[in-house]
Amino acid sequence: MSPLRRLLSLAVPALGVLAAEPLYLLVDTAVVGHLGAVALAGLSVGGVIMAQVGSLLTFLSYGTTSRAARLFGAGRREDAVAEGVQATWLAVSIGVALLIVGQLVARPVMGALAGSPEVTDAAVEWFRIAVLGVPLVLVTMAGNGWMRGVQETVRPLRFVLAGNAISAVLCPVLVHVVGWGLVGSAVANVVAQVISASMFIRALVAEGAPLRPSMGKMRAQVKLGRDLMLRSVAFQACFISATTVAAHTSTATVGAHQVVLQLWNFLAMVLDSLAIAAQALVGEALGASEPDRARSVAWQVTRYGLVFGVVLGVLFALLAGVLPHVFTSDTAVLAEVPKAWWFFVALQPVCGVVFALDGVMFGAGDAAFMRNATLLAAFGGFLPLVWAARVFDWGLVGIWSGLSAFLVVRLVAAITRTRSGRWAVVGAVR
Repeated sequence: MSPLRRLLSLAVPALGVLAAEPLYLLVDTAVVGHLGAVALAGLSVGGVIMAQVGSLLTFLSYGTTSRAARLFGAGRREDAVAEGVQATWLAVSIGVALLIVGQLVARPVMGALAGSPEVTDAAVEWFRIAVLGVPLVLVTMAGNGWMRGVQETVRPLRFVLAGNAISAVLCPVLVHVVGWGLVGSAVANVVAQVISASMFIRALVAEGAPLRPSMGKMRAQVKLGRDLMLRSVAFQACFISATTVAAHTSTATVGAHQVVLQLWNFLAMVLDSLAIAAQALVGEALGASEPDRARSVAWQVTRYGLVFGVVLGVLFALLAGVLPHVFTSDTAVLAEVPKAWWFFVALQPVCGVVFALDGVMFGAGDAAFMRNATLLAAFGGFLPLVWAARVFDWGLVGIWSGLSAFLVVRLVAAITRTRSGRWAVVGAVR
């Protein structure tokens, strides 16, 4: 199989997996958006906390893929699957702990982020139900991680689509037909997670790998995860700050931010599909002690990321006058959307390159570099501009200027690191 065909054979199913959750969230946003600005703002505030849980614990998927791919490249498939077993144990343990904490702190956290008592009440109502699915979300992340590592991306696509498709049908029924409103959105969300997580657990059991927890392997995963978690904390600080500033500006501002941010998240997953393929292929090449092949994959995926980013930017520029109306009919929200929309469009080519090179570094297990680059971009670019937007009342223009600075810093750092070649360390385990 040619390098391009092999890349696409992994990227296309991965695209389905990555896009399924943001696509469902877009459906959810469109359904809730027609309940009004308060419900949409409540979903935005509650949803950003749920999103940060997954962001903080990306090592359960990306770290597991990195370790499993190296073992798979070294011809040790059973050991690669064993990484999935231990990642699943970690997912359940951490998920239950977060569920308990989430229930305890829901109201004070939502109150700190929301701009009004009405939005706080809506956010708490949604979050208390949605957080029940956290352990299941983490199990699905771990399942995707080990399956990508052994270069199996079709079954994860089926698992994720099964849950999200059923939930996408259920969401408008519960919200508008049954009349549960925002609660119906949260219940549909949990149903999707139950279905997908159950299918991943069944697949893991069918592999026949030992299911006992191994503290040694879990410690090794957490060690890799430490740097990735610090990186994720930087992401959390940025996106929670952005939502907080938007919420304290006006209800219309945070509603518009929610619409554009969900589209942003969706396209990020689309572009990240090539990164997932690169991660598996780079890890395999380094595990097989073939650094030249790993470098070749790195530049190939970068070129395709740039092309895809340009195409997406042009497409969504053409949809600027139409697409926002799908998500809300609130005139005040629609008036705010263009202030973020053109940043969102212009940044797509940058995203294509940055996300592609993220996949290369994930595959190489170059966690320390990713941590340092993200911290620099967050504290040197995104956060100063976001909080300046709050002080000087720049609104969405200031918030999305911060996001632009965040991406440009990461772009320069990633290209410099890739050109150096210092990330291409060979061996079954880094």
